[in-house]
Amino acid sequence: MSTFMISMLAAGIIAGTPLLYACLGELLSEKSGVINLGVEGMMLVGAVAGFSVSINTGNRWIGFAAGCGAGAVLAFFHGLLTVKLKANQVASGVALAIFGTGFSAYLGKSYIGVLPVDSFKAVSIPLLNKIPVIGAVFFKNDVLVYLSFILVFVMWFVLYRTKAGLIIRTVGENPFSASTAGINVSLVRYVCVVLGGMLSGAAGAYISLAYSPSWSENMTAGRGWIAIALVIFAMWNPVRAMAGAYIFGIISSLGLHLQAFGFTVPVHILQMLPYIFTFVVLIITTKETKTRRSAMPQSLGRD
Repeated sequence: MSTFMISMLAAGIIAGTPLLYACLGELLSEKSGVINLGVEGMMLVGAVAGFSVSINTGNRWIGFAAGCGAGAVLAFFHGLLTVKLKANQVASGVALAIFGTGFSAYLGKSYIGVLPVDSFKAVSIPLLNKIPVIGAVFFKNDVLVYLSFILVFVMWFVLYRTKAGLIIRTVGENPFSASTAGINVSLVRYVCVVLGGMLSGAAGAYISLAYSPSWSENMTAGRGWIAIALVIFAMWNPVRAMAGAYIFGIISSLGLHLQAFGFTVPVHILQMLPYIFTFVVLIITTKETKTRRSAMPQSLGRD
């Protein structure tokens, strides 16, 4: 395989990692029946929390944990509104996205232009990094990329091979039957929403601590909305979410690689590519109505 292709695929894995974290978070929330459209806001707050804490502590791991915690806190309030108070899930999620965007801009004012103290660097995995093509693409990344690989497997295993996963899916499909069987529906949904928010916060922290170590307003650039669309593309399956995130990542990185190899394409067109592809994906998945509805949790968006 050419150097160009290997380089583009490797860049796509890195660019797709924040999408993967956010998509897994939204997928978990939706599996329990709760839509959270506030992913973009949680990512931004996670990004500013992660970067600011890492600057003040000098430790990237503490910063990453802070980003996860910030996302979880915002998700808790979404759960309080939608699970406890039965507020409209779409309205609550949109409000959360708007709040997170403004709040992160306010918190991050003093960190614009500040250089990172401790960020995540690429760490090659011995032996595995020697595998032709696969080694260069998958096993020469930072530790958070490797963690995302593990998370995909863990989430798939929990959802489809454990009692806890069966409970989550039952709550998402038929909360009334789950409640009749003695399952605390509200608790299950709270846990899934908060854990989902934690993963969205992790996605934002990855951007500010690994992908582009810095802070700037709206640095997630709409990735939270793409992650929500990815859940539909993935048909609520973690493995498909991984594939979708990397496809989007490759398309996102395509522009820079085309320019690096001398192709003259207007920069605005290149920036539009991921969002154009999002529309294409939604159109394609919408046509798969029967299959998509069978995969979608039946109580999604309902009390």
